Amino acid sequence: MLKYYRDLDHEAGTDEAGRGCLAGPVTAAAVILPEEFKEASLNDSKKLSEPIRNKLRPLIENNALSYGVAHIPNEVIDKINILNASIFAMHQAIRKLTVTPNFIIVDGNRFKPINEIPYKCIIKGDSKFESIAAASVLAKTHRDAFMEKIHEEFPMYNWKQNKGYPTREHRQAIKKYGITKYHRSSFKLLPEQLSLNF
Repeated sequence: MLKYYRDLDHEAGTDEAGRGCLAGPVTAAAVILPEEFKEASLNDSKKLSEPIRNKLRPLIENNALSYGVAHIPNEVIDKINILNASIFAMHQAIRKLTVTPNFIIVDGNRFKPINEIPYKCIIKGDSKFESIAAASVLAKTHRDAFMEKIHEEFPMYNWKQNKGYPTREHRQAIKKYGITKYHRSSFKLLPEQLSLNF
């Protein structure tokens, strides 16, 4: 895994989690890592177990030059669509950085300029560059913690387990109980879009 796309001191990596979920926010993180940061287990968060992600989170947060995390709620996703909400989340995370990045590397192929900072979109960037991988871990762990918290409010959807993703169990709960204030009403919540209590 590479340290930087460009050999610059304040290169920020950014990534999001929760794009494909039926409930909850889309969450993004931005991370600027110091040159001396080394962690062999760091990788795309989707390739890591939950215990390893949870071990990495404080390591990243304590050692990063700066990091920011932002949740964009389901109401905003429904208004501006998931792609725009994902980019908005990344922008919000970048704005929370206490060190101004001089370059941004983005996981994926879509982004919009922010504060005239040059950037590069990188497909599968979270498995190629350390700062994007670190951002993917922070986005995933912060979002998971959020979903575990709101699980207490609506335990019948089992968000502590499925984190809002469209599992069979989650869809069956939507069919049985209807939707909550955390569900994304602009998403296809059930294959046949039946039995929804808006």
